[in-house]
Order: sequence, then C-alpha cells, then structure tokens
Amino acid sequence: MKQILEELSTLRGGRPRILLCDDQPINIRLVNALLKGDYEIFMATSGLQAIELSERVTPDLILMDVNMPGLNGYDTCARLKQNTLTLGIPVIFLTGLKSEEDEVKAFEVGGVDFISKPINGTVLKARVLTHLTLKLQSDFYLNIAVTDSLTGLFNRRKFDSELAEKWELCKRSGQAMSLLLIDIDHFKQYNDHYGHQAGDHCLAEVAHTIRSNFHRSYDCVARYGGEEFACILPMTGREQAIRQAQEVCHSVARLHLPHARSDTSAWVSLSIGVATMIAPDHNASPVALLALADKNLYAAKANGRAQVFAAELPLFNDAA
Repeated sequence: MKQILEELSTLRGGRPRILLCDDQPINIRLVNALLKGDYEIFMATSGLQAIELSERVTPDLILMDVNMPGLNGYDTCARLKQNTLTLGIPVIFLTGLKSEEDEVKAFEVGGVDFISKPINGTVLKARVLTHLTLKLQSDFYLNIAVTDSLTGLFNRRKFDSELAEKWELCKRSGQAMSLLLIDIDHFKQYNDHYGHQAGDHCLAEVAHTIRSNFHRSYDCVARYGGEEFACILPMTGREQAIRQAQEVCHSVARLHLPHARSDTSAWVSLSIGVATMIAPDHNASPVALLALADKNLYAAKANGRAQVFAAELPLFNDAA
C-alpha cells in the first residue's frame, strides 16, 4: 500500500498533507515525530485554527483530539463536514476517551477512524497510510472526472462548482474575488487554415501557458468551452487581476505561434474580460460576476481584440 501512495503522490506532484490538531503541544510533537519523515505536516492547537488551516491548505488527512477548550474535536469535525471546501477531508480522532459512546459519536460527526491514547506508533502509521491511500485514490479518479482531456485544465463542470465554492469562501472573509474570461482571437480561422490537429496543439500550448501564470493552490484555471478559458481568482482585487490578465496576454504572445489568418496579429493572441466583485455587496453574486466578465470579454473583442478589458459594472449600467 505504501508503494501505491507514493505513486499517487508522485502523480499529484507533492507529499500528502496532514493536519495535527491538539491543544497539548507535547502530543503534537509526538505525532509529528512519527509522521514528518513521510508527510507534510501542519499544526493547529484549537478547533477554530484547524478550520482556518483546512480552508487554506486543504490537508489530505486530519488527526484530531476530542477534548479541547472552546470548540471540541467533535464540533470541529461537524463544522468541517458542513463546509464544501473541507467536507471531503477524512478525520481520525486521537483521544484519551475509550467508551463505545465516544467512538460512535466520532463516526456520527463524520470521522473515519478512532484511535485511543496512549498512541501506538505502529498502529497510527498503518491507519494513516490506509486512509491517505484511500483519499488520494479518490482524488485521482475525481480529478479524471473534472479534467479536460485535451488541455489538462479543469473542465466546465469543475469550473461551475469552483465558482460557487470560492465565492462562499470570499463571502465569509469579506474579500474581493476576480474572474478572467479568455478567448483565443480568430480561432475558427486558425482551425480552417492549419487544420484541427494543429488547432488542438494550439489549444494545449495556450492552456499550459495560461496555467503557468497562476501559482496559488486556490486559483482555478479551466477550459470554459471551445477556445475559451476561465480563471477564478479568490481574494484578488481588480488591479491585481488586471495585471495578471495582461501578463497572460504577454505570455501567449511570447509563444510566437503563427496565425496567418488573424486580422489582429501575425501571432496567436488573446482577448480577456476581467471582472471583480466583493461578495458581501448586495448586488454581487457568482452569476453577476460571470456576466460582467462576459461583457468585458465582448468589449475587448469589439475594441480590436488582443487586449484586456476590465470596465466596472456602473459603466455598463450607464451605457444601458
């Protein structure tokens, strides 16, 4: 099973991540010493800190104490299972509690295992290996279901779910969220001139280049449809989103992919619509954000293509 986990970790490009949550630092140090050689370890000393870290780093497994001041382990687990960003993270309870009622309670709130203290290091390692392998296998098959086979980006189905989830994240934190809608200029003419095989190669090259501009784990880059792409940028203001969109345009231009049938450039170019909203605003919603990005993309194309357009909503309202 260890070999399977190593292969899955290699495919994903990083070691499995484990979050340790216990209000006693000595317990965290003990478990960390057992696991740090094989896994990337994160630590929390309270339920609320565990929730915040889980949203930010998305661990593959959580090892959770039960008896903690404030939010106990059971309540923390229940909250994690109510959050779309964290509900899929398996939770193993490590606790001094030993009764059947306590063990049943652990499973009722969403835990996947229950280990009583004092901890047996061999047993802990075996159970961690088992649950991590199951988690990464599940992630692997889920990733196939939400990945566009040509470009390797997320597909439209994944984009739709990510848009809703990231919106809720920004809404809770009161931060801005930005969206880029990207279109390859005159792509039909490209296909007509160079052929569909060359068109597929162009799509894959452009997709890889777009993706290379975004490095945060919570950014989402997807193939929106045909020659259109979308980038969801949580916790990103308008000016930063515009800069990133401009860099995407420059990056694709630097590829120097010939486009003999473009009326805009001798090379493959992009038009990008940028939209930014702050989730708590009463007029803001994921649907409104998407509609604004689409309007700005249309405006970028109408104004000559090969550019970024990022008008704010009042401009369109005034124009109407």
